[in-house]
Amino acid sequence: MCRRQVYFIPARYGRLMHGEFHPEKENLIMNKDRIAGAVKEFRGSVKATIGKATGDAKLEADGKADKVEGKFQNAVGGLEDALKN
Repeated sequence: MCRRQVYFIPARYGRLMHGEFHPEKENLIMNKDRIAGAVKEFRGSVKATIGKATGDAKLEADGKADKVEGKFQNAVGGLEDALKN
């Protein structure tokens, strides 16, 4: 007889596989400001790198500005998370 192996996949963000909910783990999800800030920071980093590689000073400056703006937005989101708890 062949037995089937069962693998356990760990739950993330407070929700277990079979529908249980743990509210103390639910706050691991970042708010929208932190996600948008991280995306903006990454996009700025890419722009700055491309601007530096191509020698385009304006694109590099725009990328650095976007990166700083993303860091600030991410910090605001982190502050909101800290105040929420």
